[in-house]
Amino acid sequence: MKRLRELRKTRKISMKELGRVIGVSEGAVSLYETGKRKPDYETLTALADYFGVSTDYLLERTDAPLPPSGRLVPVLGRVQAGIPADAVEEVLDWEELDSRFAEKGDYFGLRIRGDSMEPRICEGDVVIVRQQSHAESGDIVIALIGGADATIKKIKYSPEGILLIPFNSSYEPMFYSKKEIEQLPVTIIGRVVELRGKF
Repeated sequence: MKRLRELRKTRKISMKELGRVIGVSEGAVSLYETGKRKPDYETLTALADYFGVSTDYLLERTDAPLPPSGRLVPVLGRVQAGIPADAVEEVLDWEELDSRFAEKGDYFGLRIRGDSMEPRICEGDVVIVRQQSHAESGDIVIALIGGADATIKKIKYSPEGILLIPFNSSYEPMFYSKKEIEQLPVTIIGRVVELRGKF
């Protein structure tokens, strides 16, 4: 992050002192400045607060140093759209959350991998997910299968269980009985509230 170095030099503060202020090592600050490591969300926010700039400005996504009205959420990992994959890996990117969502719960971004949700949601797209353990029929959800694997699907409830439905007709819907929901288990970790396509 070139701008972190520029801001630190302007403020005339050493890497050691900056690290002490935000709670990381001098070495970590050096890695941030050279781009060899990305700060986590809390550290990024602390840096932005200390210098009085937005996190987007630090990440060179904007030339406007003033903080945005919304907030930044991490893209935590990938969702396998088709064959479920690990829900959370490392922070891949950051997305600015619109101010209309910022006050209403906790959110994260997940990057899509696979084609089971095409043509509406494509590989490489990022979905913004509101963390919640419930959903209504027709919602697009992130579901954990067996406690470790995640998939993005449209959910439909029935008296017998739930149906996780892909948009791509090449894939079959995934049905889980009430017994399977409890035993695997199958849990909802969030509801998709926004799609951000990538070009």
